[in-house]
Amino acid sequence: MGVVMHLRPRLDQPPRLGAWLVGLFAEGEECEQMVGDLLEEYHERSARAGRAAARRWYRRQIFRSLPHLVGAAFRTSPWTTALVVVVGFELRKQVMAHLPERVIFALVDRFDLAANHFAVYRFLASTGIDIGHLITFLLVGLAVGLIARRREMAPALVLGFIYAIMAVVASVWFVSRSHEFDYLLRLSWYLSDALAIVMGAAIVRTLGMGRAPLAAQE
Repeated sequence: MGVVMHLRPRLDQPPRLGAWLVGLFAEGEECEQMVGDLLEEYHERSARAGRAAARRWYRRQIFRSLPHLVGAAFRTSPWTTALVVVVGFELRKQVMAHLPERVIFALVDRFDLAANHFAVYRFLASTGIDIGHLITFLLVGLAVGLIARRREMAPALVLGFIYAIMAVVASVWFVSRSHEFDYLLRLSWYLSDALAIVMGAAIVRTLGMGRAPLAAQE
């Protein structure tokens, strides 16, 4: 019985993803207080209504709080957000835009892949370039996160949203003129690029914030 009572508090915990999402946007005491309040209410609901119901409630509360947290991140640093967005956009445009093609075709020429390994060449010249661009967008997100220290997510979300809108508009325009509807399949790559910016900033944020938001759940 003593072993069971010792293990139960550790087993009956809310999803860790919730505290991580809060920690992406909330700072210090605000984050700890919010996660702590949610955790306390979670335990009360778990004891009263059961673990499954408590977890559903916890997830709803997390996702309802995200718009407020995102809005607060913009309101507290609008000029920093705007500046970092411009820096990230220029970094992508001036430095990263053609880097995948340059690297891949340098490899193709160096090893004469078109003649000696055509399957490899075909992969690199198509999917390989797409993967390369995905990596460059991730690097832009990392750079944005490093520049906007403690405000990583706001400019990354703005920049990701800008690229997503640009991708949708450009794809619709191209298809409307060419009637090549298969081209819309490429939109998944472009939207993944936009998401990679956000993920890059989230990586910086997660590594920088340690485990403080999660500590309240231990």
